[in-house]
Amino acid sequence: MKRALATALTCAGLMCAGATAALADPVEGTWKTQPGDTGGYLHVKIASCGSAICGNIDKAFDANGQVVSNYEHQGKKMLWDMGADGGGAYSGGKIWAPDADKTYNSKMTLKGSTLTVKGCVAVICRGQDWTRVN
Repeated sequence: MKRALATALTCAGLMCAGATAALADPVEGTWKTQPGDTGGYLHVKIASCGSAICGNIDKAFDANGQVVSNYEHQGKKMLWDMGADGGGAYSGGKIWAPDADKTYNSKMTLKGSTLTVKGCVAVICRGQDWTRVN
């Protein structure tokens, strides 16, 4: 009887752990940045990296929406160490701005298909609203 109960509890625990691990964070996916000064924009692929959220530059586009095939920062990590706070809020991470080549302390807020990304260094802050691509 004890063995059957222990087996049932272990299996139930594994099912729960498996179900939790299979759920993706709602912020995961590909996001389009706002256009920069030249009209170009990026696609950033956001995914879990360990217990945090990270994002790499997936593609770059020019002002006409054409893929820039030789973009020097393609594949580079753009945000990292972001923690989910619940309710669509994320904080504790860093974001790198390719146009300024600066790294900022960052936080994000997810509302529907809009991801508001903000970063600050000392008292200087920047922010953008990104839109979900997929």
